Amino acid sequence: MSKEIIAIKKIIIGLGLIIPLYAYANSTQDLIDSSVQKNNDKFVKIFKEIHENPELGFMEVHTSSIAAKELRSYGYNVTEHIGKTGIAAVMKNGDGPIVMYRADMDANSVKETTGLSYASKKIVKLPDGSETPVMHACGHDAHVTWMLGVAKFFAENKNLWKGTVIFIGQPAEEPITGAEAMVNDGLYTKYKIPEPDYLFGMHTAPVAVGIVAAAGGVRMAGTDQFDVTFHGIGGHGSTPNLSKDPVVMAASAIMQYQVIVSRAIDPKNSAVITVGSIQAGTDNNVIPATALLKINLRWFNENDRKTMIEGIKRINEGIAYAYAMPKDQYPTIKFKGWSYPLDNNTELTKTIRTALGNSGLIQNSKFLLDENILPSVMGSEDFHHLVIHNNKKNYSYLNVGVAEPKRFVEAFKQNKLPFNAHNGDFVVDLDAIPFGTKVGITSMLAIFNQTKPE
Repeated sequence: MSKEIIAIKKIIIGLGLIIPLYAYANSTQDLIDSSVQKNNDKFVKIFKEIHENPELGFMEVHTSSIAAKELRSYGYNVTEHIGKTGIAAVMKNGDGPIVMYRADMDANSVKETTGLSYASKKIVKLPDGSETPVMHACGHDAHVTWMLGVAKFFAENKNLWKGTVIFIGQPAEEPITGAEAMVNDGLYTKYKIPEPDYLFGMHTAPVAVGIVAAAGGVRMAGTDQFDVTFHGIGGHGSTPNLSKDPVVMAASAIMQYQVIVSRAIDPKNSAVITVGSIQAGTDNNVIPATALLKINLRWFNENDRKTMIEGIKRINEGIAYAYAMPKDQYPTIKFKGWSYPLDNNTELTKTIRTALGNSGLIQNSKFLLDENILPSVMGSEDFHHLVIHNNKKNYSYLNVGVAEPKRFVEAFKQNKLPFNAHNGDFVVDLDAIPFGTKVGITSMLAIFNQTKPE
């Protein structure tokens, strides 16, 4: 069992059924509660519509159009087609900080098996002509819905904040390319979206509704995604001596890659090399001319990153040399998505955590997790790449529980983590829609009003 599961389990076992309480400490929180509840049916309907119609990265035409239409109806100045399918909505409300809220919009190439009445049945054709089932197996449908709920509240309650608020619907988080695509397309230059003083975002977590992780410091690993192509000489399967088999080369490389982590990385550091896909040939009796490996790295420091990349290059070239391949046919690498480790601003996160703790939104203080309870994870994000190239890099990223509480507790008794992301059974409980919206509103107001941490 992973460290993060053990950490959560320590605070759950013995507490019994988790039932979120929506009792608030002051009139602002009463207003948040009543406003969200009043609009709950509307946003649950939007959530179901997005869930039933998932779209992969840079294909989020329907999702972005829903978000853009809603945001315009609230009075925001909306810009579409940033980084192909990204959107930005801006509202100025006097002098004050510029705060950006980001929600990612893309889905996963996963077949839905939840049995929900609004389950996805979508099949999408990929650029290579192949087809794949698609579903929201990582909660991005909830992310968009939460963003819209927060945006509506801010538009209707301008007396509670001053400054400029920006809502970003980001494409292609899953391939870790969407944030950079928006910035490189001119988010701040061509489209003149104001550079934020603060960036905020939230992600679903496979724990019970009512649990929130607001932890400072490094929370998620850096990542690189790239393709390695081994070149060989194809031929008949019966005469391998007349060929140079790229499948054998690739197989040898896969095993050697793992030695980089076990023997070249400091054992105290965390790093991962994963080969997520091997693609070569079609027929049983044909040695193909190429073999493709889709590789993913996870790391927390640049030296480990360089060690892995350079090690992979040397292994590739060494294998090609051993098979007497000419240098112009050595393995090639195509780099794709990447991100630095996600490092939450500690003071900003404390400000948010204090506001959430004082709000009454979190039923039990043990359900508001910080860096002392929840360790960092090897998962990655590109959320922070919206600001890491700016002068101001203050950001905080929360995790919000979305599992139905009773099912969560029962699963935990069996040492299982329910509703795990990227799985066909991933479910966002509908009670998580209003809960996450309230967490987002409370957090964003805290940022604007800079409630100082205790």
